[in-house]
Amino acid sequence: MNTPAKSPTLEMVAARAGVSRATVSRVVNASPTVTAEVAAVVRAAISELNYVPNRAARSLASRKTQAIALVVPESTAKVFADPFFASVVQGVALYLADTDYTLNLLIASEMTSDKTRRYLLGGNVDGALVVSHHSGDHSYTHLGQKLPIVFGGRPLNSNSTPGHYVDVDNVFGGQLATRHLIERGCRSIATIAGPQDMPAGIDRLVGWRDAVTAAGLDDSLVEYGDYSPADGAAAMRRLLDRQVPIDGLFVFSDQLAAGAYSVIREAGLSIPGDIAVVGYDDDRYAAAVSPTLTTVNQAPVKMGTKMAEIVVRLIDGEQVDTATIMPTKLVVRESA
Repeated sequence: MNTPAKSPTLEMVAARAGVSRATVSRVVNASPTVTAEVAAVVRAAISELNYVPNRAARSLASRKTQAIALVVPESTAKVFADPFFASVVQGVALYLADTDYTLNLLIASEMTSDKTRRYLLGGNVDGALVVSHHSGDHSYTHLGQKLPIVFGGRPLNSNSTPGHYVDVDNVFGGQLATRHLIERGCRSIATIAGPQDMPAGIDRLVGWRDAVTAAGLDDSLVEYGDYSPADGAAAMRRLLDRQVPIDGLFVFSDQLAAGAYSVIREAGLSIPGDIAVVGYDDDRYAAAVSPTLTTVNQAPVKMGTKMAEIVVRLIDGEQVDTATIMPTKLVVRESA
């Protein structure tokens, strides 16, 4: 019978490189005390032997888990249906690919708050990223005193410091979309707003209202949804049921806009002939609908990358500005 080959050990690497076991350990843990020449010899021996460092042993030595949690306080169904989350995760993964960190996804809505808190503070991860948080999730900000945490969007209702966050200027984004409709000649501009327990939903509504009131237009044409096509359709029906003529519509997400499209057509109205529409996100829904959707691009992949970069810097003990604001831009297509 063939005896299974023995996995290479730290001692075997040390013997191949002609150095001590401690020197190999320092190279594996990226210690700056080893000269570049010696480190190159050790890395060559690691490659030749196909040595894989023991993560548990490295964690004991460095007191790091080399893991980062991505916490999403939403349902599993919503996480995997919304392209925004996929884009943020892609950005996080792209950044972490060049590091030793792995990513742990926590669907916080499927866990008790105590279980999530115990996991985050139980030595399982070195830091955390929190996306799509609601006002009731502000307790995560208090964990920032014990664990490096970066939020996607500014935290709400925190009695302490807001913590580190990456966001876009959603007020400006709402203004940008609405001003585009005004410049196009729209004078009765409705909006389908997002949840008002989330910073993006609040800020985009502020931006829409600022723009319409500055133009002397009606700011009462507001309905609400929860970022899904079904919510967009229901909200659009409620707007049309008011029997108030509408010639412009700002929708808080491209998913909501896709739902609104179907109801506008059911009513015998055309886009953009009767109602010009502007969405928000610039995700796959914007290009898939017909006519293609004018929308505000907020670059969620870049947002995820920046969140990952900041949490790694915080883990390394660097000083980082509390707020990082990413740019937005209007992408003009057929709907407006």
